[in-house]
Amino acid sequence: MTPEEFKAARKSLGLTQAQLGHVLDTAPQTIRKWEMPAGRSTARGVNPVAARAMGWMLAGFRPPEFPKDQRQA
Repeated sequence: MTPEEFKAARKSLGLTQAQLGHVLDTAPQTIRKWEMPAGRSTARGVNPVAARAMGWMLAGFRPPEFPKDQRQA
């Protein structure tokens, strides 16, 4: 999953970086770095486990940490 795809997935789930960080037990700053274009000096590659979890959430899975007001997204 590219940084652009990861960001698009987060937005399609209706989550902020902070909310997704809570769901994935990751700092919002890390989410921001995963979403940065690869050329940026502080960019990090998207974590493969996080990318797989995003795929599950896009398919309809909602972990208990998913914001309750976003569960119908």
